[in-house]
Amino acid sequence: MRKLVYYVAVTLDGYIAAEDGTFDGFVFEGDHMEGINAVYADTLPTQFREALGLQDAPNRNFDTVLMGRNTYQIPGGLASPYAHLRQFVVTSQALDTPDDVELIGEDVLGRVRSLKAEDGLDIWLCGGGKLAGELLPEIDKLLLKIHPVVFGRGIPLFDGKADITKFQRTAAQLFESGVSFMTYERP
Repeated sequence: MRKLVYYVAVTLDGYIAAEDGTFDGFVFEGDHMEGINAVYADTLPTQFREALGLQDAPNRNFDTVLMGRNTYQIPGGLASPYAHLRQFVVTSQALDTPDDVELIGEDVLGRVRSLKAEDGLDIWLCGGGKLAGELLPEIDKLLLKIHPVVFGRGIPLFDGKADITKFQRTAAQLFESGVSFMTYERP
């Protein structure tokens, strides 16, 4: 069975983006970029993979990406940001999307459960906080790029009402840039 993996950058105070949905405060230079991207190149937008000469690299971790409408519609975003993955956007609003981006408008938990039951690589939940809060019962693993910055306010890692859920740290990697890469899994 595939896992639902919430892989996201987060601030020290638990935000995945500023209030306006941007993430300019995160550290985009340093040894963590090469180190993490070498393992998780399948999470790079398709245009960046092409710029790095990775367009033909096989996906090693994920073959499916799940995102909320706000994550999909970030300022300057692409119509098909992860064309090398099967793309799903969770939204109750009608969106004009290309054929390779599928909308999920209802029974999100049921749809995620059916995706997890399919054969394939894991499913990447790339945001946002409200969707992560809703899908917490189905999240099997957290991959957190913890950046040495405080936003003070913004979009939380998990937004909304959620039950207490325990995870166990299974890996930790520290970088000179100050970014920590932490892996947590359900016990």
